[in-house]
Amino acid sequence: MRRVLSLTSPRFHLVPLINLSCSYTTTPASVLLSAEGKTLSGTATIQGLLIKNGMLHIPGNGHKLMDSYIKSGGLVEARRAFDEMSSRHVVTWNSMVSACVRHGKSEEAIRLYGRMLREGVFPDEYTFSRVFGVLSDLGLALEGRKVHGTAVVLGLDFRNLFVGSALVDMYAKSGNMEDARLVADRVVEEDVVLITSLIVGYARNGRDADAVCAFRDMMSKGIGANEYTFASTLISCGRISNVDAGKSIHALTFKSGFVSFVEPQTSLLTMYLKFGMVDDSVEVFACLDDPNVVTWTSLINGMARNGREVTAISYFQEMLRRSMNPNSHTLSSIIQACSSMAMLEIGIQIHGLSVKSGWSRNLYIGAAFIDLYGKCGIAEMARSVFDEFKVKDVVSINSMIHCYAINGLGAEALHLYGRMKQLSIDPDNVTFLNILLACSNACLVEEGRRVFAELRERPHLVVTDDHYACFADLLGKSGRLEEAEALVLEMRPEDVVLWRVLLNACQIHDKVEMAERIIDRVRELVPRDGWSHVVMSNMYASSCKWDKVTEMRSILKETGLKKDRAMSWVHVNREVHTFFASDLSHPDTPEILVTLEELIQRTRSLGYVPNFKYVYQHIEHKKQEELLYYHSEKLAIAFALYRTRGNSSSIRILKNLRTCGDCHAWIKLVSLVIQRTIIVRDVKRYHHFLNGSCSCGDIW
Repeated sequence: MRRVLSLTSPRFHLVPLINLSCSYTTTPASVLLSAEGKTLSGTATIQGLLIKNGMLHIPGNGHKLMDSYIKSGGLVEARRAFDEMSSRHVVTWNSMVSACVRHGKSEEAIRLYGRMLREGVFPDEYTFSRVFGVLSDLGLALEGRKVHGTAVVLGLDFRNLFVGSALVDMYAKSGNMEDARLVADRVVEEDVVLITSLIVGYARNGRDADAVCAFRDMMSKGIGANEYTFASTLISCGRISNVDAGKSIHALTFKSGFVSFVEPQTSLLTMYLKFGMVDDSVEVFACLDDPNVVTWTSLINGMARNGREVTAISYFQEMLRRSMNPNSHTLSSIIQACSSMAMLEIGIQIHGLSVKSGWSRNLYIGAAFIDLYGKCGIAEMARSVFDEFKVKDVVSINSMIHCYAINGLGAEALHLYGRMKQLSIDPDNVTFLNILLACSNACLVEEGRRVFAELRERPHLVVTDDHYACFADLLGKSGRLEEAEALVLEMRPEDVVLWRVLLNACQIHDKVEMAERIIDRVRELVPRDGWSHVVMSNMYASSCKWDKVTEMRSILKETGLKKDRAMSWVHVNREVHTFFASDLSHPDTPEILVTLEELIQRTRSLGYVPNFKYVYQHIEHKKQEELLYYHSEKLAIAFALYRTRGNSSSIRILKNLRTCGDCHAWIKLVSLVIQRTIIVRDVKRYHHFLNGSCSCGDIW
C-alpha cells in the first residue's frame, strides 16, 4: 500500500521562510511539491495540505504551487493560485505571463502586464521581452510602441541582447524597419537571433536588397547564420533575381552544415525555380532526407510555373506514395498544372482526393477546380463545382465568369454578372475584365459597350490597359476597326499591346493598309517587336505580296528575332504527346498519316478545299498542300483519333499559336465526320467543334 506523506509527519520539520529578494529558500513544502507535484491531482493534494497547515501564506510557497500547476498543464489552477497570493514578486508575474503565452492566451498575458503596472510592480527585461513578443504576434504596433516608451521611462537598457532581439522582432513584424534597425544598432553584442530577426523583417516587408545587405554585414562580423537566416536571405535573393548571391549562399549552406536542413533548402530550391534553373532545384531536393509538405509544394509549384507540368504531376504522385498529405497550396499548384495542360482525367482524380480530404470546401480550391474544368472546355462541370458553394464570393464568381468567357458563353457570363447585384457582391477589376473578355469572345458589342461604360463610371475602380485591350479587341473582331483605333488614340496611344490588338483585328478582316499604318505605330514604341513583324509578314503572304514578305523576314533576321514554331499537345491515356508543324518524328507516325489521309479524303467529300491563303511560303502548289496537311493540330487530332477509336469522349487539343483558318474549317468537318466533340484551346480562345460548327462563330 502506498504511504501518503503528511506535512505533520515527524519526517518533516516546519521551518519559517525568509523572503530573500528575488530568490526563495528551499522549504519542506517546496521539496514535496517537487516530489509529488508532477500531475494536477498531485499538486492539488499538496495545495490542500498547505492550506490545512497554514503554509500557503508563507512567501515562496504560493509561487512554487503556481509553478507546479503550470508544469503539470493546469493553467486555470495556476491562475487561481496566482490570484490568491497576498504578494507577488516580479518573477511570479513573469512566470504567469509566460504560461499564458505558451497556452495561446496572448490577450490575457497583455492584461496581466497592465495589472502588474497598476499594482506597482516594475517589469524587468524578461517581462518586456515576453510582452514585445506577444504584441508582435497580435500585430498591435501602436501598443508595442507604448510599451517601448514605458520601458524607456523605467530606465531599461535596450543594449541588452535578449530584450533588443524581441524589440527588433516586434518592429519588424509591424513593418517599421527603421525603428527595428535603430534598436539593432544599439545592441552591444549582436548575435544570430538579433540579425535574423532583422533579415526576416526586411524579407517580409519587401526590402529584399536590405535583407541581403544585412546578411553580408552579418558574415563580415563573423556571426554564424542559422537555418532561418539562410532561408529568409535566399527568399530575398530570388525576389531581386540576384542569382550570384544566391549561389554564394548555397555554398555557405554546405560549408555551415545546413545542406540537409529543410528550411534553407526549401528556400534554395524555390529560388532556383524562380530563376528557371530547374535542374539545380532538383539537385537541392535530392539532398533532403525528409522533405516536408512545404518543400514538396515549392517544388511542384515551381515545376508548374516553369512549363514542367508533367514533371509536377509526377512529383505530386510521388508525394502521395510517401504518405505525405498535401495542403491547400499543394492542391492549388497541382490543379494549376492540370489546367495548363488540360489534363482532365488526372484533374478529376485530384478533385476526388480533395473531396475525400475535405479541401473541396475551400473557396480557393473550388475556384481552382472551376478554372481547371473551364480550361478543359467543360463549363457544365465547372458550374456544378460553383453551385456546391454555400457561400459565393467575388473570387468564385470571377472564376465562373472567366470559365464562361474563355468558352465563348457570353450570355451565361452576363447572367451571372447580373446575379452579383442580387447577392450584394460588388464586382471588382477582375470581374469587369472577365465580362469584357466574355463579350469579346461572343462578339456581344452592345453588351460590351454597356459594361465598359459602367466600369468607367465606378470611381473606386481603375480602368487598366487590360480593360481597354479587351474592349478594343471586341470592337476589332466585330469589324469596328476605326472606332477601336479612335479609342486607342484617345485613351492609350502609348500602349503597344493595344496596337497589337488592332493589328490582330486587321489580320482577321484582311485590312492590309490599316495594318501598315498600325505597325508603324508599333515600331515607334517597340522597334524590335517580333510578333508584329510576323503578323505583317503573314498578311503580305496571304495577299501574295512576296517582296513585302521578304522585307519583313529580313527585318526579323537582322534583329535576331524568330517566329515561334507551331506546336500542339494532346493528352491521351495519361500521357501528353507533342506535335510540331511538319514534324513526323512521332513513333506512331505511320498510323497517324494513315488516319490523317482518311480524314482528309472524307472531309474533301464534304466540301473541304485547302486554303492556300494560310501558307506563308512562296513554293509550288504540291508543297503548299503538304504544309497545310501537316499542321500541328491536324497531326494531333489524327493521333488522338487513332489512339481512341471506338471512344465517344471529346478530343482536347492545346496549341501555342492562333489556329489558322484552314485548320478551323477542316476541324469543323472532322467533328461532323467522327461525330465527336473536338475542343481546341489556342492562344486566343477555346473552340468547341461539334456537328460541323464551332462555338466561336468563325470569329477569333
